[in-house]
Formats: sequence, structure tokens, C-alpha cells
Amino acid sequence: MDQQWFADLEARIPHGEVRTRFAPSPTGYMHVGNLRTALYTWLIARHAGGKFLLRIEDTDQGRLVEGAVDVIYNTMRRCGLTWDEGPDVGGPVGPYVQTERRSLYKAYAQLLVEKGAAYYCFCEKAESKEDSGEFQREDDPCRNLDPKEAQARVDAGEPYVIRQRIPHEGHTTFHDAVYGDITVENSELDDQILLKRDGLPTYNFANVVDDHLMGITHVVRGAEYLSSAPKYNLLYEAFGWEIPTYVHCSSIMIQDSETGAVRKMSKRHGDPSYEDLLADGYLNEAVVNYVALLGWAPRGELAEREFFTLDELAAVFDIEGVSKSPAAFDIAKLTYFNASYLRAMAPEAFAAAAEPWIRKSVTKPAFDVSAIAALLQARCEKLSDIPEKVDFFDKLPVYGVDLYTNKKSKTNTDVSRTMLKAAIPALEALPVWDQTSVHDCLIDLAVQLGVKNATLMWPVRIAVAGKAVTPGGAVELCCILGREESIRRMLIGLALLG
Repeated sequence: MDQQWFADLEARIPHGEVRTRFAPSPTGYMHVGNLRTALYTWLIARHAGGKFLLRIEDTDQGRLVEGAVDVIYNTMRRCGLTWDEGPDVGGPVGPYVQTERRSLYKAYAQLLVEKGAAYYCFCEKAESKEDSGEFQREDDPCRNLDPKEAQARVDAGEPYVIRQRIPHEGHTTFHDAVYGDITVENSELDDQILLKRDGLPTYNFANVVDDHLMGITHVVRGAEYLSSAPKYNLLYEAFGWEIPTYVHCSSIMIQDSETGAVRKMSKRHGDPSYEDLLADGYLNEAVVNYVALLGWAPRGELAEREFFTLDELAAVFDIEGVSKSPAAFDIAKLTYFNASYLRAMAPEAFAAAAEPWIRKSVTKPAFDVSAIAALLQARCEKLSDIPEKVDFFDKLPVYGVDLYTNKKSKTNTDVSRTMLKAAIPALEALPVWDQTSVHDCLIDLAVQLGVKNATLMWPVRIAVAGKAVTPGGAVELCCILGREESIRRMLIGLALLG
């Protein structure tokens, strides 16, 4: 490529604003660490009034999963992490898919060779072994090939990779916004592959080229990439490019359910992904809020605050609040967040969210979903709790007579039999079946029988639900079940009591 080609690319780079990017590989799901990276990247851009980019890094063709790009789009949109530039919306520095930028990487890798910062390597080494750490790193014989001889072998069609030429002497220092200045001896770094034999770049090379050409000012990634940062710096310096602000986030740790040991959170160990959490009945808003606090905390007068909307997070998020200490993923804490979000929902919004979960066990259309949802909102911590709580509406479960005995309500089988014998005709005689009439009927009947309300309500509720724990009391359940079904179930209860 001639110098004008490079100059034209440089001329497209936006300046004068904060620009961040989320660059996932399309591997099929969004794990919690990925979601946190996307969230922090988005928050940095939105807090500064800058641009947030979505870039698909698909150069590792062996790991691609069909449909995974759509999973990324859907997850980001569901979380509210809208992007200003990306594969589907375009932008001034596209394309935003790495395999569509293939010619760029080869040109820039060859430019590094010309600068002496990289070299052609013809050794038959398994790239997969090198990537996994199994390859023994030692001086590559191709490192010292005469440039003319190396170019002649390339021109002859001999397969090659392009490697970064790491200085043997000295050290490299880089600055991270979270961890500060970190210095690494160059002798500890390897001549990593930049361009593979198939012409595609490695992740470590492509992200440097793309971040520069897209004008990225802040790079957010996991702390596991700290060891690669010196090599990124050497690449930036070799090209003469400005180094972006690095923001490395500490690992997310979790206690292994089997061993009890604390380890890094990983889908490979069966730890939940973002999709898993939604499938288990957690609200998207609760997950996003909780994940934001895994390694970041508000400062000043907001230091003790836990609950934030996405817009509120964007207003207060600052890099200084990111911690270098590992974060602990606590499912109990997430459940607490989720329960708080459920209780704070508008009743109609909760009913809409709960309906598919209610319909998993309440299939009869006659039962009012919104009425059932009203009983559940204050009584469930996650939506997946719902089916088991309301399964008795469709079918009265088989239950034992012992449920009628309750010390607090002062009931036993004899008392319960007396209560049901009195309640059935009283309820049958009601001219109108609604919450007010059913409530008043049972309250008046308790007065007539000279018992406390609970002494009457307990056996009625057991009879209509067949469960000791229900969302709602006898009055609410009777109203939802209707007169005919409620009386039928109370007659079954009376028969059970003898």
C-alpha cells in the first residue's frame, strides 16, 4: 500500500470526543464479565457525552457460533446499551466486523515489517499450541533473517506468519487507570503472532489497529489482559500512534457450589450467563444494576446507594470508582436486588412480566392473570418462583388432613370441620360473588361462630388451595377461583375431614 492509502485512513479518524467500544467475539452467549465490560464501556462514553461503538471480533473462525451476532445485538438492546456506530448502523470508520477489514491488518502488519518492528516467520509451528501456551517460546530463527531473503520467500508463495519483534533488552511501562503504572521486562515478552497463515490477524494485533483507526480513547477489558498491555504499547509506539486510556477491570469471583473454593466466574464451570439469569426469572434491570456494582462503587454522598437506573448510572459513573480488588458474584445479593425491583414495578407492568410464568401452571383461561399477579408481586423474589406458587389454581393438589391443624389459628380437624360446615352454605347463599361480599360474609360468620377470623379463614384457605403457603388469603383465592369451584373444593375438604 502506498503512503496515500494510509494517510486516507488516518484522515477518517474522529477526534475531540470520548470514544469507547465493546468488541465481543460471537461465541453464542453473554457471560457476566462480558456484560460488565460492555456496561462500563457504555457508561464511560455516555457520562462524557461521547460515542459508543459496537465492533464484532470474528477473526477466530473456529469459535464462531451461528446466530451469535444476533444474540449480541439482542442482549445489548435489552440492556439498554445502544450504540452510535456498529455493523448494523454504520458509521464513519467502518466496516465494524473484523473479517471485513482483512486487507487493513495485512497492510499494517507489512508496514511494521518495513519499520523493523515485526518480521516474517516461516517456521512450521502450530499456532493453536502457541496460543494455548503449550509452545516453548525461544528465539525464532526467522527473527534474524535478512529482510531481502525473507521477502523473496514471501514472493515465492511460501506460507508465513508475521510476528512482533519484541526488544530483548530494556523494559516497557504502561499506565492503567485502575492499576496505575506497571513495568514489565521485555525479556519476559514473546514475539507474538500478529498475522496468521490464513491472512487473518490475531486478537492482540487486530484490536490495536482497529482501536486506532476508530479513534478509540478508552479501552475497557478484563484484568487478564494486563499481561498483554506491554505488547500493545510497543505496537502503538512502533506505529507512532497515541496510546488510549486503559481501564482493566478485576476478575469476578464466585464460590464453587461443589468444592466451596472461591474461583474466577466462568461459564465453563456452569456459572450463569446473562441469558441464564433471565431464564431463571431475574429482571434485566436488576441484573444490569447489580453487575454495575461488581467492581465499581459510587463515591461521595452516593457511596451507600445501591439502586440506580441506567441513566442514573451514566450520570454518576466515573473511572476512579472502579476497584482493583476482585469482585464477588453473590446470587443471594442479586436475588435481593431482583425482589426489590419486582416490588417497585407498576402493577400492570408486573402483571405483564409475570403472565408467561403464571401460564406455565395456570392454563385455564377463566382465571384472571392480573388478579393472580396482584397476589404475587410482594411474595416472590424472582419470576421463576411463580409457577410453583400458583399451580393449585388449575388443579387442587392431593393433601393431607394434617394441614387443617394450625396452632396459631387455633384449628384442628374438629374445628376445621365445624368451620367448613358453616362456611359452605353461607357462601353459597351470597347474591354477589366479589371480594367485598366474600370478605364480609366470612368476617360476619366468624362473629356469629364466636371465633377469631383466622380460625375460620385457615380451613377455608386450606380447602380451596390444598397448600399451607399460598399467595393471598382465603378471600382472594375464593374470588379468583369463583363460587362454583370454591364450593366444590370446600366440599372435598369437608369430606376429607370426615
